Amino acid sequence: MTEPAPKPAEPLDADAAPSSGVPVSVAPNATPPGAVSRLLSDILTALRFFSRLPVPVMSFETQPHAPIDLARAAPAVAIAGAVIGAMAALVLLGADAIGFPPLLTAIVTLATATIVTGALHDDGLADTADGLWGGTTPARRLDIMRDSRIGSYGVCAILLAMALRITAVATLIEHASATVAAFVIVAVAATSRVASLLPLWLLPPARADGAAAAVTPPTAAALACAALIALGLSMAALWRSDVSTLAIVASTAAAYTAAWLVARLAKVKIGGHTGDIAGAAQQAAEITMLLALVIAVA
Repeated sequence: MTEPAPKPAEPLDADAAPSSGVPVSVAPNATPPGAVSRLLSDILTALRFFSRLPVPVMSFETQPHAPIDLARAAPAVAIAGAVIGAMAALVLLGADAIGFPPLLTAIVTLATATIVTGALHDDGLADTADGLWGGTTPARRLDIMRDSRIGSYGVCAILLAMALRITAVATLIEHASATVAAFVIVAVAATSRVASLLPLWLLPPARADGAAAAVTPPTAAALACAALIALGLSMAALWRSDVSTLAIVASTAAAYTAAWLVARLAKVKIGGHTGDIAGAAQQAAEITMLLALVIAVA
């Protein structure tokens, strides 16, 4: 009786250790994921980047923890921003439903937004204020921005930014309604996060070893697509409210103008962008859009 021929060795997983002997199937001609899977993957990556939410890894994600590729994923930033804003908006509606006054409702709403994002953008604003106004040379400003300690400029920037945001939301609740304020939160969250990409598109990295330098900047087409998606989300959120289409478009333009001004300031002060500059641009865009919408409805 002849012995059966030995089975061919199964290929090993490229990610497994050489000695692990983990057999896997190999599909060299596997097709890339579809457009829907790519979009969902980009949204999940953007949520991991912009928030502290426990985003699960889905089966269709090939590199779930890779740096975000904004050249492709910029449109997903608008959707991720809307998701983050929706969480704060739900808290706003809940606080109003149980009888919180407008000011207290606004405080818990902004507190929720800060917790969800891990104060990512607030930290960027504080570091930007400390660095751009605390240093006298580009190198010194970058050193200050990298320092984990916060200075007087940073403290003042955070306090003023939070005061403006809380007051704006409380005013929207009082002069429009909690529902309108909730939808404004969603629209502003989507638009301001797209606006935070402007410095990355307009400027080179200010330092070669920073976190922002590892992020692929958005292309003009990707940024334009993201801006259109954010505008569409804003229109959809506010179409049945007292906010006019002109007010939505004007407030959106004001938000991008604020982010552009932050980018211009960064070019003059440090010659490029950093992650902190992007965070400051988001905060400037959010505050500006909120104030513009307050003017529209008050």
